[in-house]
Amino acid sequence: MKSFSDLSEQEIIALAISSEDDDARAYSGFANALMETYPGSAKVFMEMAEEEHQHRRWLTELYQKKFGDFIPLIRRSEINGFVKHKPAWMIGKLNIEAMRRRAEVIELENYRFYKQAAAHSQDPQVAKLLNRLAEAEKGHESLAARLGDKHLTADVKIEEGETKRRLFLLQVIQPGLVGLMDGSVSTLAPLFAAAFATGNTWATFLVGMAASVGAGISMGLAEGLSDDGKLTGRGHPLIRGLAAGIMTAVGGIGHTLPYLISDFKTATGLAIVIVFIELWAISWIRYKYMDTPFLKAAFQVAVGGFLVFLTGMAIGSA
Repeated sequence: MKSFSDLSEQEIIALAISSEDDDARAYSGFANALMETYPGSAKVFMEMAEEEHQHRRWLTELYQKKFGDFIPLIRRSEINGFVKHKPAWMIGKLNIEAMRRRAEVIELENYRFYKQAAAHSQDPQVAKLLNRLAEAEKGHESLAARLGDKHLTADVKIEEGETKRRLFLLQVIQPGLVGLMDGSVSTLAPLFAAAFATGNTWATFLVGMAASVGAGISMGLAEGLSDDGKLTGRGHPLIRGLAAGIMTAVGGIGHTLPYLISDFKTATGLAIVIVFIELWAISWIRYKYMDTPFLKAAFQVAVGGFLVFLTGMAIGSA
């Protein structure tokens, strides 16, 4: 996967063209879904889609003038540093507020992208267009803000600063939650394998602590090295890495602590209860922050966690 800083000017414009097309499709999809029940909001999204199409036309004209007619298809998902979003069609039905939040996040991310791209550019004409697009995405001059007064009632307007808060939740808090989920599930197998293999609570505790801390170090390094935060605005990689690593370790330590109890049956019973609570908490987190229907999240997490638990128990009992 290529880093944003390694992209050529030609590749940056090609990436911007495909991104504008993706965003226009997302807005058109939102408009289509809201047409019958929220025609005012649907009109907002239709005009936002048209604005993205206009941005794409400006970028395409500039690209063809500078580099010729062939435009390579470069997606954001192929570039290190962009926040990974599920396509709208993959996350089921979004309610109207979720659609507006998604649009606000898109605008803020695009603003950061264009500002970074403009600073990266060595061509004054390219930099001028990228800065123009950055300002269009910023909010003050974007259709999302202008059409709010034109089509939407006051009770559905988003307070200034709310977008940044949501983006912070998405880009900073969510990696920590992912770490918590990873630690809670990935450490089940080694913990219960040690428990049923040895029947010794202290040995099991040591194995659980080692698995939790090891998973935390691995997850922390992976998150910290994933991007430098300049393009996504996710903050310093050291802070993100520490958050993800600590939360991963905490996820594993939760069901390890019962093995400080000397009685094996009591410790194991309590650990199983804690695992059950953790899995339901993870299901709620996926529902709340990752646009996953609760029953689907509960089924996936319960089945996955149960299989990992059985794997550890089976290996330990062999």
